Amino acid sequence: MADPKQGATVVTDIPQRLDRLPWSRWHVRILTALGTSWLLDGLEVTMVGSLSGILESKSGLRLTDPQVTGAATTYLAGAVSGALLFGYLTDRLGRRKLFLVTLATYSLATIASAFSWGVASFSVFRFFTGVGIGGEYAAINSAVDELIPGKVRGTVDLVVNGTFWLGATIGSLAAMFLLAGHLPQNTGWRYAFGVGGSLGILVLILRLFVPESPRWLMLRGREEQAGKVVGGIENAAAHGSPSSLPVPQGDKLKITVRDHTPLNEIFANMAGENRKRSILALVLMGSQSFFFNAVFFSYALVVKKFFHVQDRELPLHLLPFAVASFFGPLLLGKLYDTIGRKPMITATYAIAGLLLAASLYPFAAGMLGPLGMGIWFSAIFFVASSAASAAYLTVSEIFPLEIRAFAIAIFYAIGTLIGGVGAPLLFGVLIATGSRLNVALGYGVGAVLMIGGAVCEYFIGVEAAGKSLEAISKPLQSKT
Repeated sequence: MADPKQGATVVTDIPQRLDRLPWSRWHVRILTALGTSWLLDGLEVTMVGSLSGILESKSGLRLTDPQVTGAATTYLAGAVSGALLFGYLTDRLGRRKLFLVTLATYSLATIASAFSWGVASFSVFRFFTGVGIGGEYAAINSAVDELIPGKVRGTVDLVVNGTFWLGATIGSLAAMFLLAGHLPQNTGWRYAFGVGGSLGILVLILRLFVPESPRWLMLRGREEQAGKVVGGIENAAAHGSPSSLPVPQGDKLKITVRDHTPLNEIFANMAGENRKRSILALVLMGSQSFFFNAVFFSYALVVKKFFHVQDRELPLHLLPFAVASFFGPLLLGKLYDTIGRKPMITATYAIAGLLLAASLYPFAAGMLGPLGMGIWFSAIFFVASSAASAAYLTVSEIFPLEIRAFAIAIFYAIGTLIGGVGAPLLFGVLIATGSRLNVALGYGVGAVLMIGGAVCEYFIGVEAAGKSLEAISKPLQSKT
C-alpha cells in the first residue's frame, strides 16, 4: 500500500528553528554520544599500529610486515563496504536506526578480534570492524550536522572529527601500559581489543537517548514528530523558556514528501548539477586518506625498520603525533567559522603538503633521527589533521539533505580505495625493501596529493561558513 503522505506538501521552519539555537548542554550530550565514533576509530587504529610488533612476534599472531599492513587494508576495505551499505540505508531508513546498528557491528567485531587465532581470522574480524566504522562515518556525520546550529557547525565538526586523535592518544597510552610488562604479552594485545569493543557497547547505551534527525523526519512527512523533537531541543537549550529564543529567520521550506530518493536521481545530481562539488569532495577525501594512511599508519613500522626501535617503545613514538593531531582541530577549528572554509582548507592542505615535501631529503639521506623526525612530523600532523577533518565537513555540507549520508559514504569509499587501501599495501612493500629513498618517494606522493587538494579547494571550494545546510544546498524535494 502506498504511503498516504507520498507526494504531499509540507511547509516547515524546522531548519530555521534548529539554526537559531544557542550552544547548550543538550548539544554537548548529543555530541558525546555521537562523536565518540571517531574516538573509537582512533583508539582502534592506533592500538593496532602500536601493537604491530607484538602481532608479528611469537607472543602474538606471527604476522609479517605485509600481513600487518594487509590487515590494515582489510579493515579499510570493510570500512568502504560498510560506508556504502549503511550510507544508503541511513538516508532511506533514518539516522538513528543506523547509528545504533553500525556501533553494535563495530563493538562485536572488535571484541571478536581479541579471540583471533591466525592471520585469516584476524583479517575477517578486522573487516567487520571496518564495516561498522565505515557505516558510522556516514550515519554520524549526517546526524551531527543536521542537529548543530549553522553558526558553529565548522568548529563543532572539526572538534568532533578531531576526537579520532584523542582516541589515538588513549590507544598509544594503553599500548604503552600493555607493553610495559604489566600483562603477559600473549594476552595483553587481546585485552586491548576487548577494552575497545566494551567501550563501544557503553557508548551504544548513550545513543539510545539520541533522537532522530528532525530534518530527516520532515522529508518523510513526519512533521508532528519532527516538531516534538525540536520542541524538546528548544526547551533544553533555553533552560525551560523556549519563548526567550530568537524568532526563526528566513522563509519556510516547502517540501514534497517522498519515502526515498532513487539511486538514479542521486547519481544524476552528483554527476550533473553538483559535478564540481563531486570533484572537490573526491580530491579532498582521496588526498587526505592517502596522506594519513601512508604516513601515520605505517610510522611504527618505519621507526622499527630504520631506527631499530623496540616493540615496547613504538607507542611512545606515535603518542606525539596523536596529541598534535588532536590539538590541531581543537585550536584551529573556530577559524573555519570566522575566517571561512575556503581560505582555511586551502591553507591547511598546502602547508601539510609542503612540510611533508621538505622532510623527504633529510629522511632519505639519514639526516633525521627518531626524535627529529617525530618533532617534524608532529608539526605536519598538527596542520594536516585539521585539513582531513575539514574534508569530512565539506562533504557533509555541500550535498542535498536527501543524499547527505550516501554522499559521505560514496566519497569516503572512493577516497579510501584510492588512498586508504592502496597506501598501506604500497608502504608495506616500500618498508620491506629497507630503502629510505623508496619510503621517501612514497611520502612524496602524499605531499603532491595534499598540495593538489589545496589547489582544488582554491578554485572550486564552497564557502559554507555560517550558512544553513539548506542555503548551501537546496533539498531535492524543495518546491521553492
